[in-house]
Amino acid sequence: MRRPVAGGISLLVGVLGVLGTLCAQPRTLTILHTNDMHATFVPREAVWVRTQPRPMVGGFTELAYAIDSIRQTRSDVLLLDGGDVMTGNPITERIYKGASGGILFEMMNIMGYDAWCPGNHDLDISQANLAALTSIATFPTLCANLVNDRQQLPPHHTPYTIIERNGLRIGIIGILSQELYSLVLQANLTGLRVLSPEKTTQQYVDLLRPKTDLVIALTHQGVDDDSVLAASVHGLDMIVGGHSHTRLKAPRLVNGVYIVQAGSNAENLGVVTLSVDNHSLTNVKGGLIQLWAAKKRPASPVSALVDSMQAEIEKEYSEIIGVLHGDWVRGGSESAIGEYVTEAQREAVRADVGFMNIHGIRKDLPAGPIRKKDLFEALPFRNVLATFQLTGAQLLAVLEFTVRTKSPIHLAGIRATWQMGSDSSVELRDVRVNGNALDTKRAYSCVASDYLMGEAQRYLGIVPTDIIYLQRTLFETVEKRIREDHDITPKVVPVLQRAH
Repeated sequence: MRRPVAGGISLLVGVLGVLGTLCAQPRTLTILHTNDMHATFVPREAVWVRTQPRPMVGGFTELAYAIDSIRQTRSDVLLLDGGDVMTGNPITERIYKGASGGILFEMMNIMGYDAWCPGNHDLDISQANLAALTSIATFPTLCANLVNDRQQLPPHHTPYTIIERNGLRIGIIGILSQELYSLVLQANLTGLRVLSPEKTTQQYVDLLRPKTDLVIALTHQGVDDDSVLAASVHGLDMIVGGHSHTRLKAPRLVNGVYIVQAGSNAENLGVVTLSVDNHSLTNVKGGLIQLWAAKKRPASPVSALVDSMQAEIEKEYSEIIGVLHGDWVRGGSESAIGEYVTEAQREAVRADVGFMNIHGIRKDLPAGPIRKKDLFEALPFRNVLATFQLTGAQLLAVLEFTVRTKSPIHLAGIRATWQMGSDSSVELRDVRVNGNALDTKRAYSCVASDYLMGEAQRYLGIVPTDIIYLQRTLFETVEKRIREDHDITPKVVPVLQRAH
C-alpha cells in the first residue's frame, strides 16, 4: 500500500483552503436596461439641443451597437427592458408573425434581451396582440401582478425567472402599475386585474431569496411607485424600472434597494455594474449611455431590419398632408394643437361640444410641412370617436369640475368666464355654446374619444349614458381635417377665462 507523502494532508488542506477562498470571491454582473422605447426604432432629433442642426439620437441600430460593444468586453451582461415597447411610431401598425408591431420584438430577440415586463402601452391594441407579441419574444415576459378573473396569468406570461450569469443566480420579478385601468382603454382590459405590487413582490421575494444570489424587480410603474415598493419590501436588491421616463444618471438608493431607470425613446442605455459578495451587493455603480446616432455603423442583422422597415414606412407615411404656419406646441388646457384636434372631432360629427384629453396628444409639431408620419406620432392611439348627449345643467357641472380640479382636457364649442367664491365654489358666467347662451334644460350633442369615455368620471366628473361608438378613428378624423384645410395658422382662443 502506498504511504502518504509526509505533509500531504497539510498540503491538501492548504489547497482546499485556497480553492475555498477563490470560490468565495465576489462575482460581478453588468446589467444593461431600457424602458419606454415607444417603438422609436430610428434616430430622431435631440430636441433639447439648441445648436442647429440638432444631432440625432437613439434608434435600435445604435442601441444594438452599444449592447454588442459592451458584450465584447464583458461576459457578465444581463439585458432587461421595463416595458412600453409599443406605441409612438407607425411600425406598431405593421403586422409581423401575426402581431402588430411584432418586428420590434424580433429586433429585441436579435439584441439578446434576457427578460422584459410589459407596460400599459403594450396593451394599447388588444390583449390578443400582446399575446401575439409575447409569442414572438424568445425571452421571458415577466408580470406577477396581472391576472384574469380566475387568478391566471395572461398567455406567455410568467411571474418571475431565474437567470444564471457569471456564476450568479439572479431572480427577476415582473411588476406592472396598479394604475393600469386609468392608462389603457378599458375595453382592452376586460377580465384583467392588477394585484398589489407590494404584496405580490414580497411573495416572490420570499420564494426567490433562498434560491438566488440577487433579487431584482423589473417594473413598469414609475420611479415614485418604485420608491414606495423599495420602502415596503424586505429582501429585494434592485428595481429596474420604467413608465415615468425618468433619466436616473445614478442609481437611487431607497431602504437599501437600488432603483434605476433609463429615460425613454431608446435615447439612452442604462448600465449598472455591481459585485455580489455572500448574497450582498457591493460596488454598485450605474449611469446612462447617451445613444448619439453615428452616420454609419457596421451592418448588422438589427440594422438590416431597421433600414427595411424605415424604407417601407417612409414610402407610406412621408406624404405631406398640410402646412403649419407656426408651431403646434402642447401645454395646458389651451394650446393650438389641442384646440385643433378637439374642434376637428366636433366638426366631423356636427356636435355641439367636443372634449379631448390633453395627454392623448403625444408630440409637438413644428412650423412647416405636416407629414402623415408626424400626425401619427402626435396621435398614435387607435381611439375611435364616441358621441353622447349632456344637458345644459350637466355641461355646467362639467365646467365647474374642470375649473375646480384642473382636469386635463381640451374643450371645443363651449366658452365661459369664471371666478372662485370665498367658499372655494366655482361661479360660471356668460356660458355659451356655439355663441349662444347655454340652456340648462336643453340636450346638447357631444363627442370625445372612446378612451376618454372609459375615464369620463376622472376627466369630466360625470359618466354619460347612451354612448354611440363610431367606426372612425381620431387619427383619421384629424388627418381629413388637415387635408381639407391644408394651410393652417395656429391659434389659441381662450375657452375658460377667469373673470377679473
